[in-house]
Amino acid sequence: MNLRKYLIMGSQNCDRDPVIILEEAINSGITAFQFREKGPGSLNGRDKLELGRKLRSICKRENILFLVNDDVSLVDPLEADGIHVGQDDISVVELRRRFPDKLIGLSVSNDAEVANSPIDRVDYFGAGPIFPTSTKHDAKSPVGLEWIEKLKKLYPNLPVVGIGGINTRNASSVMKSGADGVAVISAVTRASNIKEAVERL
Repeated sequence: MNLRKYLIMGSQNCDRDPVIILEEAINSGITAFQFREKGPGSLNGRDKLELGRKLRSICKRENILFLVNDDVSLVDPLEADGIHVGQDDISVVELRRRFPDKLIGLSVSNDAEVANSPIDRVDYFGAGPIFPTSTKHDAKSPVGLEWIEKLKKLYPNLPVVGIGGINTRNASSVMKSGADGVAVISAVTRASNIKEAVERL
């Protein structure tokens, strides 16, 4: 499970064909991809599934980890490697029961969320938002790099991926704080040069 350079994307994050963006990002060195078709301007129903299938086939061909964001109905039809959920989504206990062999990622942003989460069912943490972010309209307040350091002390064997406001200028500070990877959206989808952006992450 290589989560070092983790791209999250749906069509609503792209100003051109997401298929082309994903192919460029994979060729530039991303190691994991999360299909997140969610929020204003996103696709629904058959269109969402069709785009998911296109992006899944690229990841399969290139041997890149493919996860879906909290939409349980996509896991089987897209043959996803795993699913990532937030605190308000389906419980990881239920997810583990339904998908015993899939990777499960869980977003955590404070001590209470960790205390109330069955960590033994989780394969990795999404920690954040580390910095202020404009991509998620309902994002929580930034938690800072200290949150990554704390999680790694509490759970040294559980991978931690920093997320939220991460870009080519601050990604190195996230890694230095102990993260196993950085998750980005606009740092890649809106990059004028995707290759350069991924290399600098």
